[in-house]
Amino acid sequence: MIKKAEFVKSSQKYTDCPDPFKPEYAFIGRSNVGKSSLINMLADKKALAKTSATPGKTQLINTFEMDDTWYLADLPGYGFAKAPKGVRGGFNKMIYDYIEFRKNLVNVFLLIDSRHTPQKIDLQFMEWLGNKQIPFAIVFTKLDKLTSTQMQKNLNHYKNELLKTWEELPKIFTSSASSKIGKLEILGYIDSLNEHLVDEFKKEQYKKEY
Repeated sequence: MIKKAEFVKSSQKYTDCPDPFKPEYAFIGRSNVGKSSLINMLADKKALAKTSATPGKTQLINTFEMDDTWYLADLPGYGFAKAPKGVRGGFNKMIYDYIEFRKNLVNVFLLIDSRHTPQKIDLQFMEWLGNKQIPFAIVFTKLDKLTSTQMQKNLNHYKNELLKTWEELPKIFTSSASSKIGKLEILGYIDSLNEHLVDEFKKEQYKKEY
């Protein structure tokens, strides 16, 4: 469980993000996937990440510090806003550069609306992550909007689609912000990855400062 969650800053590019001396976990997904609600649920803080009925509301990289130990990065949603200049491969350059070059990024959590069939833009994004060898996990959101039977059917459909091109499936979580389903599993996964990383990042910070 997270005891302390604080907003640190908003950044227009990865080089403006906080110093990379703590493990960082990025959350991303198509617009209106329920990203802000999920982040607030994980942090147990209702208004940490701003939720909006307007898709594409997040336009910057928003960084939050969790328990003074690790960073959570809330990335802009993709697939809604009209593409600005400088887009590569259909994705905003800011997102693309952040994920590829942010040194302390440990894992990307890719959020997928569990109500929908596999979307081409999500599959393309996973393929890009794989090609760049970026570790990622899938989080299916809005579990409460489906029956357990429908959820399992959709999940199996997605897994079968992924197995057409992937030899091994990434880590998969199911979640509901309103029911807090998936909270312990996702935070437990982050804790397991942080177990050895936190001290390593502290050593890197010490070297730079001294």
